[in-house]
Amino acid sequence: MNRIDARFAELATSGRKGLIPYITAGHPSPESTVAVMHALVENGADLVELGVPFSDVMADGPVIQEACRKALEQGTMLDDVFGMVKTFRERDEATPVILMGYMNPVERRGLERFAEQARAAGVDGLLIVDCPIDEAAEIHHLLSGRGLHQIFLVAPTSTETRLARLTPLAGGFVYYVSLKGVTGSAALDADSLAPSLERLRRHTDKPVAVGFGIATPDQAAAVARHADAVVIGSALVQRLDGAADADQAARVAAEYLAPVRRALDGVAAASQSMEAAS
Repeated sequence: MNRIDARFAELATSGRKGLIPYITAGHPSPESTVAVMHALVENGADLVELGVPFSDVMADGPVIQEACRKALEQGTMLDDVFGMVKTFRERDEATPVILMGYMNPVERRGLERFAEQARAAGVDGLLIVDCPIDEAAEIHHLLSGRGLHQIFLVAPTSTETRLARLTPLAGGFVYYVSLKGVTGSAALDADSLAPSLERLRRHTDKPVAVGFGIATPDQAAAVARHADAVVIGSALVQRLDGAADADQAARVAAEYLAPVRRALDGVAAASQSMEAAS
C-alpha cells in the first residue's frame, strides 16, 4: 500500500486530523533539509511536502519564490532533491513524502525516468502545479504503475466539468486551495470552506487536505473542522529563512509545528467528545 493511503487510513481510524507541512528542498540550506524533515515528523507532521526548487514558481507567493531562489543559488538540483529523500528514508520508512513542483523539471528529466527515480528515492506522491488536464491521464498512468500517487489541486473556481475529469485520477488525497491567489495569501475564511468542500466530496471519496493562507494554530484548527488534513507552507518557510545551520533550522521547524499539532489534536478531541455525548 502507498504510504499516503496507509497514513490517511491511520488518521481516519484514530479520528485525528492530518498535518502536512511544506518546505522547499535546499532552503535555508541544502544541508538543513533532511534535519528539518525529521524535526517536522517528530513534532506532529503526518506527511511531508517537499518543494522542488524552480525559477518560475507561478503559483507561489514571494516567500516561496525567495526560498526557491536561495535553494537554486546554493546549487540544489533535482538529483539533490531525490538524494535528500533517500537520506530521509534511512531513518524514516513510514512518513509519506510528496514532491511538489512544476512541469518543466519533470519534462526535462523525462516523465518515465522522473517517475522511476522518484520511486527509487522513496517518494510517495507528486503534485505538479501546472499539469495540464489533458496530460494528467498519461502522468497518472506512469506514476500509478510505479506505486506513486498524483496529487491534484482543486481551486474555488474549479468547474463541475473539471472536477469530474480530475477527481477520478486523484491518488492519495485531493488538495483544496482555500482561496484565490498564490501561496501565502492572507484572506482565509475557514467558515466559508464547508460548501466548497461538500461540493468537492460529491465528486470523490478521497481525503481532502486544505492549504494556502494557513499560518497559525487557530487558523489550522478552524480549517481542520471541515477538512481531513491541513497544509502549511509559507509561514513555516518564512521562519526557516534566517536559520544559520541545520540544527537551528530543525529547532525553528519544531517550535513552529508543535503548537499547530496541538491545535489539530484539540479539534479531534472535541469532535470525539461531542460524538460520545450524543
